[in-house]
Amino acid sequence: MTATALDAKLDAVRDDLAARDGVVVAFSGGVDSSVVAALARDALGDDAVACTARSETLPAAELDDARRVAEEIGIRHETVTFSELDNPDFVENDGERCYHCRTMRLGKMYEVARDLGIGTVCDGTNASDPGEGHRPGLRAVEELEVFSPLLVHDLTKSEVREAAERYDLSVADKPSMACLSSRIPTGLEVTEEKLTRVETAERLLRTWGFSQFRVRDHDGLARIEVAPDELDAALDREFVRAAREHLTDAGFDHVTLDLHGYRTGSVSPGGDSAGPDPDQEYPVRED
Repeated sequence: MTATALDAKLDAVRDDLAARDGVVVAFSGGVDSSVVAALARDALGDDAVACTARSETLPAAELDDARRVAEEIGIRHETVTFSELDNPDFVENDGERCYHCRTMRLGKMYEVARDLGIGTVCDGTNASDPGEGHRPGLRAVEELEVFSPLLVHDLTKSEVREAAERYDLSVADKPSMACLSSRIPTGLEVTEEKLTRVETAERLLRTWGFSQFRVRDHDGLARIEVAPDELDAALDREFVRAAREHLTDAGFDHVTLDLHGYRTGSVSPGGDSAGPDPDQEYPVRED
């Protein structure tokens, strides 16, 4: 796409947002919601608010990133707390888990919007998302009538990343991220214990410098996935020793490395692509 064509799309998004009395952006800190937040800040100034929903499925590091990126953009940032584990349909972890998660998460966004006297909730769904397989979370977006400006104005994922680069956002190249529950295979109950040990395990991989990874929790068996070009690093004896010790301490009975490497959706029908944010994008859609 030419720069002029992308400019036209971005201008259309800004004009659309500027016509509203304000917006609350469902904000994970991933690239999609960050671009929406930047465009909303341009269009509405202080009448644009980014809101991140805190729950057991959001890694603490992602919340820290969301706060940092909101500060980068200069947009007001709010947080709201809830628990998906209060919903037995979510805990059951069937093929509709992401629908239940997104419904609860966006419901909290509407509560914040009502408290602020704002009539519009936005999310980061982009034009590439509907064609990416099983996405029950998108049904929640439609049912709740959330405004998806990137989708409405036909911005694809690659265009969103280009827009993020124009805004000089630090997340322009950030890999997709989904909520921690996406690490638990469909059919296995989601519990706080599992979410905590997955977050602890992934913190180790982040500390060791891995860029694209997941730790899947197969009812006590940890399956580490890293990007194919990082497999050699995952076979390093020092890392193997650290992973075995730290993941065992975290509560895993067995620790394994998946030699296929990182793959989205490797434990469930929709995998992370159906997560709470089109990234993570929590981007999350929210893999």
